[in-house]
Amino acid sequence: MKKWAVAATAAFLLLSGCSDKEKVNGTKEPVKEVEDVVQEEVEKELPYHYPLTGVGSETKTDGRAVAVMINNHPEARPQSGLNEADIVYEVLAEGDVTRFLAVFQSEKPKNIGPVRSARDYYIDLAKGLNALFIAHGYSEEAKKMLENEYVDNLNGMVYDGTLFKRASFRVAPHNSYITFENILKGAKEKKYSMDQTPPEFKFLSEDESTSITGDEAASVMISYSSSGIFDSVYEYDPAVEKYKRYTNGEQTVDYETKEPLLVDNLFIIETTHQVIDNVGRKEIDLESGGSGYLLQKGKVMEVEWKNDNGLIVPVRNGEVVPFVQGKTWVSVVPTNPGLQSSVSMNAK
Repeated sequence: MKKWAVAATAAFLLLSGCSDKEKVNGTKEPVKEVEDVVQEEVEKELPYHYPLTGVGSETKTDGRAVAVMINNHPEARPQSGLNEADIVYEVLAEGDVTRFLAVFQSEKPKNIGPVRSARDYYIDLAKGLNALFIAHGYSEEAKKMLENEYVDNLNGMVYDGTLFKRASFRVAPHNSYITFENILKGAKEKKYSMDQTPPEFKFLSEDESTSITGDEAASVMISYSSSGIFDSVYEYDPAVEKYKRYTNGEQTVDYETKEPLLVDNLFIIETTHQVIDNVGRKEIDLESGGSGYLLQKGKVMEVEWKNDNGLIVPVRNGEVVPFVQGKTWVSVVPTNPGLQSSVSMNAK
């Protein structure tokens, strides 16, 4: 928050006393008025910062994160609440279909969905953030993890029709929604603590973010399939200094409010994907690190990524690269075909 301070000084050279001559003549020297107005911008350091966005706040920013599995099938678009997530992870589920893990901490949208089923690697991402994990359904491996309380969780398979509601304007399995009120209600019922603030990412100051370097990246396309149904395009808008997201030719907006999803950090990483069953489910390596791109303020930088105690972070020359304050989108693509084939810079 910025505050303008105006310092004004006025010196009035007045004759406080009159000479005998002046008293006789009734005259006095003309008033000399000197005014110097200095206007300067004073940066006020906010006392608190949100751990997943770095954005400052006047009030405390503690509290547990909530990670929700969000459906990305064309019949589930546009989604609800996605634009209010601090971080969104986009990862392949079966075949060429991607799903989102949307993580909320600084904002709490009224309605979230459509909610979809869990996979083990999404659960690991939520675990790294110490988040309450929300999903509707699961793979066999994910089911074991959830039933063994690997993470605190609420699942629509248990709460369908109670905490989770079915929308009438969509058909199953693309119509499961949960309100933030019901998330808190479920957490209370299960006696889950909501006081555990997630670990913090590293962020640039506002001044530092004005001097980001890298190649021009006015737009980028990320391809997940030859069909293009799950391909996404991010276009940089200099007016707001953020990226707007499009998929299959449609801008990503909130279903209820129509507000666009805006991204401050687009972090694209490649990692090993291995198909493990005849349904097309995958084992995805989010531990070993690898190559990536980091897009910020219309610039792109080649980076590495690593798993830092559960957090997926960009690294360059052995040092963690800070994010710009704001919202982050992490896109995970397979090493086969890899970044060079899956990502096209300055292409729509």
